[in-house]
Formats: sequence, structure tokens, C-alpha cells
Amino acid sequence: MTLGIGLVFPGQGSQSVGMGKALYDAHPLLKPIYDEASTVLGYDVAELCFAGPAERLNRTEFTQPALLVSSVAALKLFEPVGIKPIAVAGHSLGEYSALVAAGGVSFRDAVGLVQKRGRYMSEAVAPETGLVAALLGLTTEVVKEVCHRASSVGIVAPANFNSAGQVVIAGEKAAVERAIELAKGQGCKKAIPLPVSVPVHTPLMQQAADRLTKDLATVRWSDLSAPLVNNAEARAISRADEIQPSLVRQLPSSVLWENTVQTMGRMGVRTFVEIGPGTVLTGLIRRILPDAKLLNVNDPKSLDATVKAVS
Repeated sequence: MTLGIGLVFPGQGSQSVGMGKALYDAHPLLKPIYDEASTVLGYDVAELCFAGPAERLNRTEFTQPALLVSSVAALKLFEPVGIKPIAVAGHSLGEYSALVAAGGVSFRDAVGLVQKRGRYMSEAVAPETGLVAALLGLTTEVVKEVCHRASSVGIVAPANFNSAGQVVIAGEKAAVERAIELAKGQGCKKAIPLPVSVPVHTPLMQQAADRLTKDLATVRWSDLSAPLVNNAEARAISRADEIQPSLVRQLPSSVLWENTVQTMGRMGVRTFVEIGPGTVLTGLIRRILPDAKLLNVNDPKSLDATVKAVS
């Protein structure tokens, strides 16, 4: 049996039309998960995930529940293996999937929370006024500096410190565009606009965080069965009373993903299993901890391979 396992869950940017369909078609036991989520959300989440349209799926208030449901469905197929992870983590929205996996919150409550989270984030900024982009090939310090200089024309900040040489910036459109110009002048290899409809993890999300605080307080939280390494500080938390404030801090703060993975490595994680759509996190972890073993659960083939590898 493979030891030293950590579970990680994807966030926005990993969504695609058709995600989860192969697992759903192969495993009828997943239908109740989608049905329960659809009851909470008020629309057919399976239809959205499997058939789109992409324009709707890429809208934050729809992306977040769709990714959570897809990830938890994949988790349900992995759970019978009986692995107790050393730690769990999720990238932004994925932190809610990780909390479900660690028993911190019920699936039903998580679905309702991320629907509201997505709505509050969308309503925090006017449509089409924000921009999110990945900058490749610059140090953390240079990215912070170009954001600081570009802030003369609006709000822009590092949103995700994903890995060495990959930092996502977000903010008001003009300021992000100015930061991209400055970054290219500093040797940025590539600037890639991302399919995220709001400037996540910047001070522009403080209003959304304030609104979400009230909803988080209405939900029952439990101590975690495995520690969560959180986004806001890359710190392991386990107690129920630590979860809510961490999720509130997460929204206007940068996602410290590189530090999160390094923390998990120091805790003894040697095998990372990315559960849910895509392999974005697998690619990032490969650059952060080149010696780590990397597995995925996002379709029947990867599920079978991962189950064999950890059994």
C-alpha cells in the first residue's frame, strides 16, 4: 500500500463541459449526489456539467457548485479504498471540496455555500470590469512589484502563487492589462487570460467575504478527520472553530498554493491524489515537489489506475 497520501481538489479554471460524465455513466451510485445538489441549487447540475453551455458553466456562480459536485462525486468512488490521508487541500473553491472530504461540513451545506459564494463574488464587481491572467517566468517579487506599479490605474494584486514562475494576477481590467505590459518588460515569458469571470483573491472580494461570513455562521462545522492545509496562510488546521475564519480570509487573500504543497510535503505527504476535473494541480505539484508521486481521479481509467496504485 502506498503511504503518505494527500488529497487535493481543483478550483476554478479546471471546469470543462462534459466533466464527470464518464464516471457518472459508469457508476449509477453517483446519481443521488447530483440529484441532491440539483435540489439545493434549483437547476439540473448534471446537465450543466455534462452538456453546458460553456458560457454558463464558466460563470462563477455556476462554476463553483459544478466543480464541487464533480469533485465530491469522484471522491465517493475513491473513498471505498479506505485511505486515511495525512492532509487535504483545495485550490480556492477546491478548499470546500477538501472540507467535505475531511468531514468538516456536509455535502449539502457545502453546495449551498459555494452557490452563495459564487453569487457574492460576481456581484462584488460590475460585469466585464475584471480580468484574471497567469504570468509565467517571473519571480514572486517581480510580480508583486509590477502589481504595485500598475495599481496607479486601478486595483490589481497577485491572486494565486501557484508554483515557481507561475503567478496569477487579478483585479480591475485596466490595471491587470497595465501589469501585463509591465511584466512583459520584466521578461515575462507568457501572459494567459483565464476563464474566471471575476477578479478572485484580491481586495475587490472583501465585500463578498463580508456577506459570506453570515452564511458560514449558519452552517454546522465539525473537527476534521485529516488536517486541511489552508490557502490563506498555507497552515494546517483541524478544529471546527478554525474553519470559518479561514474561509473568510481566503476570499480577499492570495492563494498560497506553492507554500501549501510544500507544507503538505513537510507533513509527510509523498503521494498527491488530485480528485475532480482536470489535472491542473498535478502539473503545479510536479514543479513544486518533483519527487512526489502524482495520481488523479477524474474518469474511469484514472480511477482504476489510482486505486491499483494505492491498494
